[in-house]
Amino acid sequence: MTTIDDIASHYSRGTLMERLRAALAAEDIDPDRPTIESLGPFDHFHGRGVEATEELANLLSISAQDHILDIGSGIGGPARYLARRFGCRITGIDLTPEFCEVARLLTRATGLDDRVAFDQGDALRMQFADQSFDGAYSMNVSMNIADKPALYREIHRVLRGGAWLVLSEIARGSGSEPDYPTPWAKTRETSFLSTPAQTHQALEATGFEIIRLRETIREALDFNVRSRAMVERGEKPPHRAVWLIHGDLSAEMAANTGRGLAEARLLPIEIMCRKRER
Repeated sequence: MTTIDDIASHYSRGTLMERLRAALAAEDIDPDRPTIESLGPFDHFHGRGVEATEELANLLSISAQDHILDIGSGIGGPARYLARRFGCRITGIDLTPEFCEVARLLTRATGLDDRVAFDQGDALRMQFADQSFDGAYSMNVSMNIADKPALYREIHRVLRGGAWLVLSEIARGSGSEPDYPTPWAKTRETSFLSTPAQTHQALEATGFEIIRLRETIREALDFNVRSRAMVERGEKPPHRAVWLIHGDLSAEMAANTGRGLAEARLLPIEIMCRKRER
């Protein structure tokens, strides 16, 4: 049986901050004074990195008074981006202790720790009170969660009536299982992909009104083409977070993911919905 420790250990080797500092220094960036922009290639772990975070932000209407939940916050790139752009408060929750520790260090270094906080914990059993948040988002997280209805119920519980939820995920496409390892799982035992239809149905059954569900396969394939062209020109790719987290395995993970996208076995989707008012 898969445990939370199995999933957390997939992402953590205990030397993440040291590797990040070395990567920044290699690019002539002061590791003690990183900017949001200099961290961008490394701290947005989901597919397409900063580009996808910006697209998500463009969907949202957030005020400086809002308190937003980041589910599966990683090392905090999206949370810092949104806090700086909108002036709002963000609370992130992540299963991996090392991610939370590094997220706090980077948030302090970028001067955003008065608006952004991180809690280590399980998204299926969050310690937040009912109706705590004005909105929530999650980027490439639910692929590690088998009981998605339980996840959606817990998100529903902590959102205020009428609050929005945006999910950016990898869904199950057609054909055979994807090849492993991938950035989210070394084997199929810790990978839990739902189809877009299953995701839509589970969210509606929980009490969310679906505003939009779209496939972003074209954007993902285009991003891969642009990234390969940069590497061929001798430039660094725009998204280096998988390499930072997974090291030597990252090339195989990227190849498996790219093949899964090209063959439509993997299908990136974006869902915007809203908690129904009672």
